Parts: sequence; C-alpha cells; structure tokens
Amino acid sequence: MQSGIAIVTGGTSGIGKEIARGLARRGFLVGIVCRSEMRARATVEEFAGSVPGARVETFIGDLSVQMDVRRVAASLEERFDRLDVLVNNAGAHLVRAKVSADGHDRMVATNHLGPFLLTNLLLGLLERAAPSRVVVLASEAHRGAGRLDVERMAEPGSYGAAGSFRVYGRTKLLNILFARELARRMEGSGVAVNAVCPGVVATGLGRDVRGTERLGSLLARTPVLRTPEQGARMALRLAADAEFEGDSGGFYSSAPGAGMLPVTEALKDPELGRAVWERSARLVGLPAS
Repeated sequence: MQSGIAIVTGGTSGIGKEIARGLARRGFLVGIVCRSEMRARATVEEFAGSVPGARVETFIGDLSVQMDVRRVAASLEERFDRLDVLVNNAGAHLVRAKVSADGHDRMVATNHLGPFLLTNLLLGLLERAAPSRVVVLASEAHRGAGRLDVERMAEPGSYGAAGSFRVYGRTKLLNILFARELARRMEGSGVAVNAVCPGVVATGLGRDVRGTERLGSLLARTPVLRTPEQGARMALRLAADAEFEGDSGGFYSSAPGAGMLPVTEALKDPELGRAVWERSARLVGLPAS
C-alpha cells in the first residue's frame, strides 16, 4: 500500500476516473480537478462505496480558462505542501472550432495550454516531494497533426468534424513535446515526466464527432477497443509502479502495433520542443526561459 498525494485532471469520467480510482486503491490521497461540481460529488460518493478507505478531494475549474487554472493551482498550493503525482488527463475533442476565454482555440487551450500552465504552477510542490512523477495523457493521434506552425499553434480557426481530427492530433503532439521538454528541464530534480497513449478507449471524448459511434460499435467486437479501466493501466504504472521510478522523457503507447510504427519527424527534433515550450509560456503569461 502506497501513500502520497496525487492530482488527476478530468477524473470524474472515462480513463481519468479509473486512474483516480486506481491511485486511491494504492493508498494515495487523490485530488480530482474537474469542471462539474455535480460530477465531482458523484465521483467522491462512488469511490467511498467502491474503494475501502478512499481519500478523495475535488477542485473545480475549467482547464481551457487560464484564470481557473491559476485559481486551482493556488487552491492546491494552499491545501498541500507537496505533490507526489500529477496526471494531466483532461482533454476534449470538439467537433467544431470554438474560442477559449483567453482567445485561443479551445481544444488547444484545454488539451495543451491548460495542462502546461497547471504543471508549471505546481512544479514547486512536485520538487518538494521528489522523487515525484508527472504523467501526460497523449495519443497516437499525434501522427495526424500535420506540420506544426509553432507561432500559430493556438490561433483560433475554422474547422468542422473532419478538420477537428487534425487539430486534436496537434494537441496530442503538443502533449508529447511538452512532456519531453519538461523532462529535459527537470533532469536532476527528481521529477520524472512521461507521456502515454492509452490506446483506443471507449470514452465520451469523441461523442460529438459524426461516425465515431458507428466506428465504436464495430471496434467493440475486436480487441482494439479498450475499456477505460484497461486504458488507465499504463498511466497508473507510470504514476506509481516502482519499475518506472527515475524513468523520464518517454512516450509509452498502449495502442496495438504501435511499437512497429516509426517515430514521427516532429519527435526527432529537440528544437521543436523548446520552441513549443517558449511559445506556450508566452501564451499563458509565464517566463519563457
């Protein structure tokens, strides 16, 4: 049985809920960051009934809104003096382009800029708990990102269902580049950072995208489609298993056959990760260095 403090974003449904449940079962005090107070209460009640001795707290905020992210980070700093695990799980796949409260593409704001800001604001707590871990939920969808224009990566645009897949892929590429650059910057600090693809999981992430329901019903008859519990396994291992202590800078994929796929050109370019970091820092109001 482990003890420690773990934060999971988007922990009231899908993979995030199963990651939070798994960490609670391992003895962590789990803080769930989510948007809905109602779903937060329901999750706490569910865990109380299914996980003996579960310790779960909730923090309400929308990761696409930088003011919310800063408020949540301040609440976490006030509540805890250290942080052993941070799992950046929350994400969205929007079928139509929307603009965030801060003027960015909302999918990029939710999936990348919000986690980027939250993680940076919590680095002090993570360093105090070292050895500690950050896990970033990414995806093999990063392969469909296309060419990444760093200066315009969060710029609002116009797209429908078809174009949304490329933007979603871009956010997942940003997740991996962020995790790798953070791992480089935290080298020697005791804070390990890894990204993970959970595979194709039956969640509500793409429920608004036409055709995904039909595709899901077909995949459900194959071993390709995984349950949220299955999708959470690798993230849980990276967050808590002793075998991964000290491992940092990796991208672990649970997608069938992923090990046979070549590394994308974008992930071979260390300068791209630095450029993404600096641009992201400017967009969220942090020092770029």
